[in-house]
Amino acid sequence: MQLQPSCFTSFTQAIDAYALPQRFTFPFYYEPHPLCVLAANELQHHLETQHDWQHNFGLTGELTGAIGKMFGVLLVQNPQGEVGYLSAFSGKLAEQNHWPRFVPPVFDMLAKDNFFHAENLQINQINEQLFAVENHPDIPRLSTELETEQAQAQAELDAHRQVMIDSRQSRKAQRNQLAAQLAANPTDETLRENAITEAKLSQESISEKNQLRDIKRYWDERIHTISQALSQLTDERDALRQQRKRLSAALQQKLFEQYRFLNVKGTEKSLNGIFNGTVELTPPAGSGECAAPKLLHYAFKHDLKPLAIAEFWWGAPPKSEIRQHKQFYPACLRKCQPILGHMLEGLVVDENPLLTNPAEGKTLAILYQDDAMAIVNKPAEFLSVPGKEIEDSVYSRMRQTFPHTTGPLIVHRLDMSTSGLMVIALTKEAHKQLQKQFIQRTVTKRYVALLAGMPAVMANKQATGHISLPLRGDLDDRPRQLVCHEFGKAAETHWELSQLDEMARTARVYLYPKTGRTHQLRVHCAHSEGLNTPIVGDDLYGTRANRLHLHADLLMLQHPVTRERMRFQVDPDF
Repeated sequence: MQLQPSCFTSFTQAIDAYALPQRFTFPFYYEPHPLCVLAANELQHHLETQHDWQHNFGLTGELTGAIGKMFGVLLVQNPQGEVGYLSAFSGKLAEQNHWPRFVPPVFDMLAKDNFFHAENLQINQINEQLFAVENHPDIPRLSTELETEQAQAQAELDAHRQVMIDSRQSRKAQRNQLAAQLAANPTDETLRENAITEAKLSQESISEKNQLRDIKRYWDERIHTISQALSQLTDERDALRQQRKRLSAALQQKLFEQYRFLNVKGTEKSLNGIFNGTVELTPPAGSGECAAPKLLHYAFKHDLKPLAIAEFWWGAPPKSEIRQHKQFYPACLRKCQPILGHMLEGLVVDENPLLTNPAEGKTLAILYQDDAMAIVNKPAEFLSVPGKEIEDSVYSRMRQTFPHTTGPLIVHRLDMSTSGLMVIALTKEAHKQLQKQFIQRTVTKRYVALLAGMPAVMANKQATGHISLPLRGDLDDRPRQLVCHEFGKAAETHWELSQLDEMARTARVYLYPKTGRTHQLRVHCAHSEGLNTPIVGDDLYGTRANRLHLHADLLMLQHPVTRERMRFQVDPDF
């Protein structure tokens, strides 16, 4: 009997009633297959009951040092036709790469016998040297002395130059006076006195120039002495920095070459080879350490047929990101998309749903129209403007409906998944006037959202509140947004409780955005520093449903021509 690969896990219950997937999961947007859900449940039970290792996931209330983690399960079939699954964690777990049940890394950086430790030790030694040099007490002392000396030198030189200017003006006045005296009394005696005075004035000028030279020479020598002493330290620092940079780059390239990924065809590619064909060229840090590449590589290496994949978050969320405990998530785009693009070659994979037009068959209702503007009710899953792959949008529909309009039409946007009111400018002048209102924030916008839970602040009878969390794009996983207090753009939302449904454990709220950042309302609802409760149906920050339950229900603005204050309202379909 052929031995199973050590990481192959059989299900603990019969799975005969489950149909196997016909295509492999499209890993960047998916509903987990029921067998993947079952495998994830078994893995989660293992995480709750195992005693092989300890890791602070932040689930016991101890958040200091807590690190949540992404786990993955890969449904596989062995050559004997038996179906089981593989398990993986992203990065390392409890400071180790190898634990029972889990697939190993594609390349083990923690192994004691590989090049990484020796070369990384050399870099660490340089770091220690660099730390000592960078923190040498003479650097700040000499830097301060140099600044002081330079300032004093400049001040003394400026003062002497001013003396020279004043003296030059005085000598000019004396020469003018002498010339006048000579013109009035052109005698030999006057000529002789003028010559003596002129020689004296010339000598004064020469003396002042020599003094300026001496002052400059004096300070140059002092500054040069300090600069030399400082340069000895800073040159050593800069040389160490360059050496570290060179060694780090070489180690990184060598490391990337060790990460070699198989696909079903048996073709192997390194990280360098994979990312050479991308815009970035250099793999981002941590590439190849995610669960999905580890799972697929192990499967191909051990002749296991991949059937479906799912990844879930376990533990407390990172401070900036939105991650729900036990929630399934797609593979990240920046690191995993190029790698999985290679690894999935030769597999029959589900279609990318993001390439399917979500607006097909949907009607864009016009609620109001005159010569200057129109108000439309955008359905959920309907683009405001054309995307990279899909043209159908509010813009394209309006361009077809109003072919003779001037100007850009679109004044503001709604997220594709958000439904509700949008104003359309039908003339260039109307667009300019309406856009000015949005810029000056004189437009009133209200959204209604159904939250997938009862936020603690609302359960405690708080009826209104304000959220201020700066946002930026997640560079590793667009279009997701992050809360980032360092580099994020200001984002503010006022909220009001509309209704609590204690039976359904949901809350209906009104949201008033003061700014218009991407996914602002979704992140402010879902983030732990916001309402800590995602919107129902939020496939990015919560759990997918039939739709995102977020609707722009109220819009108040000034008519671009008549200047009349107008109010539009349309109820959501949830």
